[in-house]
Amino acid sequence: MRLEDYWGVGPKTSDRLESALGREGAVAAIESADVRALVDAGVTRGRAVRILRRADGQGGIDALSTRDARDVYDDLLSLASDRALTEHAADRIRVLTPLPTVGARRDRLDRILAAREAWADLDDEAREAVEEAFRDYDDAGETERAAVRAALELREAGLRGEPFDALAEADPDALRDALGALGYVDNGGSVAAGADDRLDSLRSRLETATELRSGSFDLLETIQSRGVRSLDDFRAAFVQYVAQETDLSRGEVEAVAAEDARDATDFVSASLRALVEELEADVAAREETVAEELRDRIWAARDDVDLAVEAVDEVALSLSLARFADEYDLTPPDIAETGLAVCGARNLFLDDPQPVSYAVGDHELACASGPTPPVGDRVSVLTGANSGGKTTLLETLSQVAILASMGLPVPAESAVVGRFDSVVFHRRHASFNAGVLESTLKSIVPPLSGDGRTLMLVDEFEAITEPGRAADLLNGLVNLTVERDAFGVYVTHLADELSPLPPEARIDGIFAEGLTDELDLRVDYQPRFGTVGKSTPEFIVSRLVANARDRAERQGFEALAAAVGEEAVQKTLSDAEFVG
Repeated sequence: MRLEDYWGVGPKTSDRLESALGREGAVAAIESADVRALVDAGVTRGRAVRILRRADGQGGIDALSTRDARDVYDDLLSLASDRALTEHAADRIRVLTPLPTVGARRDRLDRILAAREAWADLDDEAREAVEEAFRDYDDAGETERAAVRAALELREAGLRGEPFDALAEADPDALRDALGALGYVDNGGSVAAGADDRLDSLRSRLETATELRSGSFDLLETIQSRGVRSLDDFRAAFVQYVAQETDLSRGEVEAVAAEDARDATDFVSASLRALVEELEADVAAREETVAEELRDRIWAARDDVDLAVEAVDEVALSLSLARFADEYDLTPPDIAETGLAVCGARNLFLDDPQPVSYAVGDHELACASGPTPPVGDRVSVLTGANSGGKTTLLETLSQVAILASMGLPVPAESAVVGRFDSVVFHRRHASFNAGVLESTLKSIVPPLSGDGRTLMLVDEFEAITEPGRAADLLNGLVNLTVERDAFGVYVTHLADELSPLPPEARIDGIFAEGLTDELDLRVDYQPRFGTVGKSTPEFIVSRLVANARDRAERQGFEALAAAVGEEAVQKTLSDAEFVG
């Protein structure tokens, strides 16, 4: 397969990858979603993530059919990657995409739940040991040697359970022996200091001899200053001095001393050159011997080392996702073929949100807190107060659907999530022109019209075209959703202008209940099923009357109060304990 056949890999990126990794290595890195390898090859992290999200060829990322759906997806993975134990685990989380089958989603969910249970079984000391092992692994650059050390430390920390079985399969004795060899020899046969005492000693002697050769004139003056009178005396003094400096025996230095030097200067130069060459040969021979021994030790444990490297990365990913689930109190959804239903769902992007229950399609949930949503309606039209949380509910449902599509737990007390081939989430974009209408329709209609099952989460069509036309378009979308066996939630203020909805659709409402003592809108974010919500402008006008800066401004808002019903405004202000 050509590298340029992968999405996002152009000629320059292809050349860079092939130069750094070779074609087969680059293909392997892309197929295994190895962000680290691509970044090391010179691809920017952001580009590497985008390439790998589409590398599986199964269109996982294409299931997120709108920009707003992809924005939610990016934000969710950002939250999850913040809980990663290693940088590589964070990279792997960033390239997770919706899985194509219900079975694949259940398998990943099972692994995360098992990892979560194992993490919960550890005491604080063991958890700190696991986190420290992964910190050290990260700090060491995630090398093979660091992976082997981490594998041994994770075993000692007491991780048990299905996600960690691979750690148990590697022979700890083989890993310990390999640990002493890994990191000391590279692919070129170079051996690092500390691997062999004799090699280190030879290198030290070679370094000293090389320094002596570089300062041969200083050595010559030093020996002559001792008052030697003949070449034989000079030779003896030279041998004694060099042996002492290099920690060689006198015989070893004598063996390389020049025999036919013209004078003392020539003798020193020739002898030191011969000594350096001799030591270089000794170092090279010893290094080759040590490298071979190290490679033999690593080879003997190669299967266990490979197991450890793979296991450490898999454990890091599973535990990272388990920590994400713990941090946000996520629960496993029931993975179904159709429908979307939640009890006590929370928006992960808000602090302390009110949990809500909601559903489209069939389900068997019985909510422990709050109302149990109706069963069977394929479409809901959600109405209600301004700032009442309608868009937030759409976003919450998109979070649940997207997380479940990736085999991850969701922010709800309980949930049933179907297999959606497309998730269409469209926020309200307040630009009233034909271009925005056209681009919106081109974004949301094709997924609904194509093959596969679609989830439609669409916010306030009236923001992009005149209300009468928006109601017509919304009627058309609801009918199309039903006809295509899709599911949808449509937010609108135009419920009263809609034509009779098909029997598969219902209308729900969110209600504002008044103002707080601080004149903030008090809303029950839990929709009331089968009821049209009201925008309750009297609450907004009441707040404006209360917060007027001067008499003239107050009179203007009081005129609006008369238009919406002065009695309602006064009651609202009274309920909020406003004192004029």
